[in-house]
Amino acid sequence: MRSLSYFHGVSSEPLIGVTIPDYLERITASDPNREAIVSCFQNKRLSYADLNEQSDLLALSLLSVGIEPGDRVGIWSTNNYQWFVIFMAVAKLGAVLVNINPGYQPMELEYALNQSGLKILFTLASNRKSDYFAMLDKLSPHLFNTGLPRDGSSVIGLEKIVFLEEHGGSSNSHIFDYEHFLSLADSRDLSELASFRKRTSIDSPVNIQYTSGTTGQPKGVTLSHHNIINNAYLAARAMRVEAESRFCVPMPFYHCGGMISSALATLSVGGTVVIPGPYFEEIPTLEALQKESCTHLSGVPTMFIGQLEHPRFAEFDLSSLKSGFMAGAPCPVELMKQVADRMHMNDVVILYGLTESSPLMTATTIDDTLEIRATTVGRAIPHAEVKIIDTETGEIVERGVQGEICCRGHLVMLGYWQNREATDATIDSGRWLHSGDLGTMNENGYVNITGRKKDMIARGGENVYPREIEEVLHRHPDISQAQVFGVPDHKLGEEVALWVVLKAGAVLAPSDIQDWLKERVSYFKVPKYIKVVDQYPMTVTGKIRKFKMREAMIEELNLQSEAEIQTA
Repeated sequence: MRSLSYFHGVSSEPLIGVTIPDYLERITASDPNREAIVSCFQNKRLSYADLNEQSDLLALSLLSVGIEPGDRVGIWSTNNYQWFVIFMAVAKLGAVLVNINPGYQPMELEYALNQSGLKILFTLASNRKSDYFAMLDKLSPHLFNTGLPRDGSSVIGLEKIVFLEEHGGSSNSHIFDYEHFLSLADSRDLSELASFRKRTSIDSPVNIQYTSGTTGQPKGVTLSHHNIINNAYLAARAMRVEAESRFCVPMPFYHCGGMISSALATLSVGGTVVIPGPYFEEIPTLEALQKESCTHLSGVPTMFIGQLEHPRFAEFDLSSLKSGFMAGAPCPVELMKQVADRMHMNDVVILYGLTESSPLMTATTIDDTLEIRATTVGRAIPHAEVKIIDTETGEIVERGVQGEICCRGHLVMLGYWQNREATDATIDSGRWLHSGDLGTMNENGYVNITGRKKDMIARGGENVYPREIEEVLHRHPDISQAQVFGVPDHKLGEEVALWVVLKAGAVLAPSDIQDWLKERVSYFKVPKYIKVVDQYPMTVTGKIRKFKMREAMIEELNLQSEAEIQTA
């Protein structure tokens, strides 16, 4: 009789049973002068004592403007050292940090701000081609001009905005710059924070991360102190991150991969987080790796490809590198070998999970062979359960048989913020989280990802849900029908493709559609390939066959070689 596809990550080491602020103080006490954060582009270095003290001050400043346990505090920003000062300050108050994607456009931003019920937002004035200041002024004009009525705002609960940099506008009782906001702590006593510690439990929510959904609206994944600190620590253990480690993090902090599995993983063991730049660029990352003698590096496969293929790659000494991880998209086996050979990351591991699983669900380890690390996503992390079930019956399938990947344990989110229906559809009565991903489990418990139950596109570490884009496209006056799907891509894993049916008499070029979408959705959701068609391939019952569109586009674009790339 064959064994079933179930694996329990056994561990003799207990889970961490304290809140994030309490754990940070424990780490700080062990070596307060050790570097916690190095921001290369900001020329900023913070010791653990600095991080603890600055987050205390910011917590008092938040307290002075009325932030209380359970209140939502947002951050809309690319990577910087302030990210973790803000996160720790919010955690110390028992409040909830809401991560907002820096690529959000007004429609997406408005939804996230309102759905989360944000009271205060920390933000940049601008980012690349996005004018954050102008967007916020449009959504909440009364905050910028106190003479305007509040009912003219599209955002209901937002009361304060704190700009992390020069914003070119005047300040008032609603608008602050970061340094001015910190000064609000001067009138407060540090002892005021003690009561908030007592009111915050390990199961209290501390973070909301928005992830796109098949219904067209983002869902706020709500994570607890217990979710985050344990998943961070276990990620560190998988990569053997220690106090002497220096972890370079080019991944975005608004994602779990950058925030939890990289940065907080490093902080959980007293190591040093190195921030090469506000967002990923090959040369700043390579420069940081060399200058700071980094031992660990994280990224999605496209980031590693970009560095390896950069014409200046050979100029940099990366001999200090040992380990790190790849995640967020299928990893080509050949890339894994190149990273080990040319970047000295012989101990690089593969991590797999979802935002809903905090995010780590399975992982390979340094002790696994290169073959295992190149062909699987590992086994269930310690203390977690993973099973693979039949998508029709819900029964656990035999080893080697494809089914849906599910997990249970400390890693499972609290739920989707104020969305019980979506939560119940994802977490069943037995507290099993259904991933929507398809895979197999071998005799030793190692998991291989084979596809997706959900109609989702994994583009360079970003999850793109076709339904969300389709619903936006259906608002276009000249579009009758829209079908979005993924096609293979050498660098990104997948690219977004669109087949569109126009209304009678309408004329639209693909570039017209792309330009229209750029004003309404994040850049990574805009289809690269667009084809105007008269009809879609369908079954006899009228069901649209997206896989036929995908096959046709692979043929038309000569993507057969990309489709055949072997991945874990």
